[in-house]
Amino acid sequence: MTQADNLKRIWSTLEKVPAGKVVSYGQLADLAGLPGRARLAARALRLAPAERALPWFRVIGANGRISIPKESSGYQRQMERLRAEGVMVNNGRVKMSEYQWQPDLSELLWQLNF
Repeated sequence: MTQADNLKRIWSTLEKVPAGKVVSYGQLADLAGLPGRARLAARALRLAPAERALPWFRVIGANGRISIPKESSGYQRQMERLRAEGVMVNNGRVKMSEYQWQPDLSELLWQLNF
């Protein structure tokens, strides 16, 4: 599988994360069929074409924290976008036990096919 194919798998998977839910970089890679490739997931977000309009803001660190530097405009934008979808963000942190997307088996089989 090529690097371009891997990026497309990650983008396609991210498009399926529902509003009001978040995933970690590692979870996104796992769901895309690329286990252990959290850094690739982060890279895929940076390389995503703007016209794809991916919900990049739904991806956070495994510890529930926004991974963008606190002093950046992206940090503020991510918090605002998450809050607009009903995700409670407290000091840049999301309660993963409440907001992490946990697709059931049918979602995995029918929605995440590549």
